[in-house]
Amino acid sequence: MTAPPVHLYRLLKWGRILARHGALRGIERDPNTPKPVRRIARIARFGARIPTTPRYADAFQAIGPAAIKLGQTLATRPDLVGEEAAHDLLRLQDALPPLSFAVIRERIESSYGRPLETFFASIDETPVGAASIAQVHRAVTTEGAQVAVKVLRPGVEAEFARAIETYEWAAAQVEGMGGEAARLRPRLIIETFKRWTARELDLRREAASASELAEGMTAEPDFYVPAIDWQRTTGKVLVLEWLDGIKLSDRAALVAAGHDTTALAGKLIRAFLRQAIAEGFFHADMHQGNLFALPDGRIAAIDFGIMGRIDRRARVWLAEILYGLITGNYKRVAEIHFEAGYVPPHHNVAEFATALRAVGEPMRGLPVKDMSVGAMLDGLFNITRDFDMQTQPHLLLLQKTMVMVEGVARGLDPEINLWETSAPFVREWIRTELGPEAAVADRIITDLRTLARLPQLIRNIELRYPTPGGAPPAPPLREIEVVRVGGGWRYAAVAVLAAAASAAAMWIAFL
Repeated sequence: MTAPPVHLYRLLKWGRILARHGALRGIERDPNTPKPVRRIARIARFGARIPTTPRYADAFQAIGPAAIKLGQTLATRPDLVGEEAAHDLLRLQDALPPLSFAVIRERIESSYGRPLETFFASIDETPVGAASIAQVHRAVTTEGAQVAVKVLRPGVEAEFARAIETYEWAAAQVEGMGGEAARLRPRLIIETFKRWTARELDLRREAASASELAEGMTAEPDFYVPAIDWQRTTGKVLVLEWLDGIKLSDRAALVAAGHDTTALAGKLIRAFLRQAIAEGFFHADMHQGNLFALPDGRIAAIDFGIMGRIDRRARVWLAEILYGLITGNYKRVAEIHFEAGYVPPHHNVAEFATALRAVGEPMRGLPVKDMSVGAMLDGLFNITRDFDMQTQPHLLLLQKTMVMVEGVARGLDPEINLWETSAPFVREWIRTELGPEAAVADRIITDLRTLARLPQLIRNIELRYPTPGGAPPAPPLREIEVVRVGGGWRYAAVAVLAAAASAAAMWIAFL
């Protein structure tokens, strides 16, 4: 158990690093930042030499892997953090300083328990990408297949554990203040983040996630998942099919190669909707560095460490909310929030619908470049506060991924209208899943399952109520009645008399 002074030291150190790189300047100048936070930011930069140009990526990289993950998410939202910051944070996605190949070789061989040459005919010592948790090398297997070898960085597990432990401690302190901080449930948010990272640090689980996603996306031929080499994959090493493609972050190269960036943006949005709404299992780290355009126009994804899962009930709510916002049916969107329990029942549905209209209506029909996403998020945040809505940690991963997908689509086609692109898919899914035919099918399935349970139900009844011709049930054991006769001296007298009687009986028996 880490002592509180250690957590305080880490937080102050991280704040000092951010300040030293100029990354706290925006927080200090933002009028919406709470006064105590601005005060802490000023204290953190006291005496530090602040650079003229903030170096956001360097600051997050200096803090550690957990902070890098946050920076990767912010890199997809120039409308929120600014073009300069977003461009700088892109360096965190796959351009971190790599480890030496000697370290990587030792990591691979210790994981396999055998020499590297046993599995690979050749492997490039220069990595093709180095990220916060792992780095990737191109290789050729002994069978001649071109593969990508992903290797977990040594010591990354311990670094994540230390950082998350301090995040948990800090979240507990903030939540203990009550009020708005308690409503946002920071402790539960950090616990959810902790589960995500635990999955990402086991490459076998990443391989399993990729395999499951590939099966679920067979109905979406424009989205490709590379095949896994299970014989060479361990908890620390992941080997998968090599892909020759262009990263979606390189728009100029995509245009030069003849790709239709508008079509790519549409395919990406449709692939995400297929995963999140139709399948309930989605790639939750869809930033530009993990997405490629293949020569045939398909989109391929890599890095399946963070995956999200949504049950059918939540998917129905999500589809109806999206369709309600697309069509302007704010009343239905409000009703869904009440049905899901997101809004406490003491509030008024009509009032909530009006609040949603005030936020959503200005955004409808506009291309992404003309949307003020920051203003929309600020309006939604005010709604959650006004209507006592608690943070839903199980939806945070979905929200984070939606933000990423929107950011990537915006980079491919600034004129894209997300509502119009999403509407056909959402409309079709609602018709097939919630229409009359679906209702009849669900009823038939429910009735058949009930019929299938009837034999076991009858057997349970027979066990509880045997047939008359069977053996009679065993009578219940007689309860022993405990009778108290007077006070403690009476018990002592009875015990003495009983002992005397027993001794006399034994004496007579030996005579």
